[in-house]
Order: sequence, then C-alpha cells, then structure tokens
Amino acid sequence: MNTLAVLLSQVVTVLQESGYCGAVHVLETHPFSGRQFALKVRAELITGDALQIRIYCNGDHVDYSYQLLNGGLPVQRWDNKEHFPEIASHPHHFHNSAGEVEISPLTGDPEHDLSLVMSLLFPPN
Repeated sequence: MNTLAVLLSQVVTVLQESGYCGAVHVLETHPFSGRQFALKVRAELITGDALQIRIYCNGDHVDYSYQLLNGGLPVQRWDNKEHFPEIASHPHHFHNSAGEVEISPLTGDPEHDLSLVMSLLFPPN
C-alpha cells in the first residue's frame, strides 16, 4: 500500500516523463489517514486534451478514474465503480467516446494502470 506522497509522486513522474504531457497540475489531495487518502491530478496532453486522474485509497482498496477531457468535457474514461456487473472485467470498465461501456484491461494498481492508459492514448507506432 502506497502513501499519498508516494503515489502522488509516482503519478506526476509517469506523466512528466511520458513525453506526451505539458503541464501537470495537482488539483486535490485529501489525507484522511495514513491508509486512507484521495488525489486528483490533471495533465495537459500534447494533443490539446487533458487527462484527469482521480485515485482514492482505503487500505488495500483502490477506486480510480482516468478520464480524457476535451475542452473540459469528458471524452472517454476508465474506472472501477461497481455499476456494470455484466462487463466481463467487472468492476473495471471503459466508457468509450461513443458513450458505450466496454471491458477494461486496467487492474486497480495505479503503478500499472497509468502507464497502460498512456499507452492506450498514445499507442506506439
């Protein structure tokens, strides 16, 4: 289990070192206790879009949302809210740009997931 400071540093570092982000802004941090905290970070992408990341940790439980924004409006999102039990990757799912909900390869491990989201947004040539 990461602390708020460690996880925040990891998120910001992945974004800054990706080569696909301009400015990275820490919008919110909420340390409820050593084992319970929340963060929200927004990165300006080289495409003109933004990637907003919300992570809530309570012990080993992690809720997340990685949302692509265009002009401040949602375009697509990966999250693990438990409201789509019919999706094979439940609770993990993806809201595509057509408004459909699909399976998601994310796992709830922020160290793994953010790098995967970046590779999905910017696939290698």
